[in-house]
Amino acid sequence: MEDKDVYKGLAGVPADYTAISTVNTASNSLLYRGYPVPELAASRSFEAVAYLLWHGELPDARQFAEFKALERSQRSLDPIVKRVIDDLPLTAHPMDVLRTAVSVIGALDPAAADPSVESNLSKSITLLAKLPAIVAYDQRRRRHQDLVEPRDDLGYSANFLSMAFGEVPSDVVVDAFNVSMILYAEHSFNASTFTARVVTSTLSDLYSAVVAGIGALKGPLHGGANEAVMHLFDEIGTADNADAWLERALADKRKIMGFGHRVYKNGDSRVPTMKKALDTLIVEYDRPDMAELYDALNEAMQSRKAIKPNLDYPSGPAYHLIGFDTEMFTPLFVASRLTGWTAHIMEQLASNSLIRPLSVYNGVDERHLDG
Repeated sequence: MEDKDVYKGLAGVPADYTAISTVNTASNSLLYRGYPVPELAASRSFEAVAYLLWHGELPDARQFAEFKALERSQRSLDPIVKRVIDDLPLTAHPMDVLRTAVSVIGALDPAAADPSVESNLSKSITLLAKLPAIVAYDQRRRRHQDLVEPRDDLGYSANFLSMAFGEVPSDVVVDAFNVSMILYAEHSFNASTFTARVVTSTLSDLYSAVVAGIGALKGPLHGGANEAVMHLFDEIGTADNADAWLERALADKRKIMGFGHRVYKNGDSRVPTMKKALDTLIVEYDRPDMAELYDALNEAMQSRKAIKPNLDYPSGPAYHLIGFDTEMFTPLFVASRLTGWTAHIMEQLASNSLIRPLSVYNGVDERHLDG
């Protein structure tokens, strides 16, 4: 058996080039198409960031107006998609509902197999427009509430929240949600994005690649971590319990979700921006207890393990304060990361090579059947 190096998890292995995003190690800053993400989150809407990821540049006034009008015109759910969602049991995880709904949208699209840039941009805008309606309606049906139709007079984030809760919340809440969408939009060759690129490399269609990305993001080591953070908060209860809880959890060798990141060695560069947004929500909803619990667990982790929080740590409690059910947190991640996935799908197709790594066999040697 030939000796070869094996890089478990492909850690440290560059698989391809990308012009979509990177982490500038000198500044520890995540860049979308060269722009520091905190700058984008402070001054741009999620729709503008989606345009940037897909086109490489921010839109001018005319381009942005056309883009927004196109997205707003496609927000309603097809009756077939709604019927499929209605037929799924409430015991199904929302990520399973979302995955199924995207499959149905793809099955209904007569241009699903068209791999042109124009067609894939059109599909990407369609999914950008419809995923909020899917996520919002799935939460409402679980609460035995009726569907709220989209509004074409609202921006992406305000409309999303309107469909989820039946009213448009304050600007503070809309702004915090917009920030979270921008921060989650893209992060180079993460597990779900790489999954989408692998599927795309076979020349499968965009919807199949997105569905595969949803499957990868469902895992608690990736997208499910923001859900897991709130489960930890619920388990701990109050700030006074954080230190003792963490001591027991570490003794039991539990993985503490919301901390650590494979890419960032000096802390997740997105956390300060999301923490600032969380702080505005804590004031808006008068929940100092949430701030105390957040700080207590973070401080306990720093003193024991010196592992810094990642984006999931502040986003989980932020989504909770806004009013989303915990199991909806990862579908919110999908609604955002869809933009990065589809940008990578189009980039993969532009210079495609089938992704097919080698493996090193460590099973039994060659053997033969008796007789």
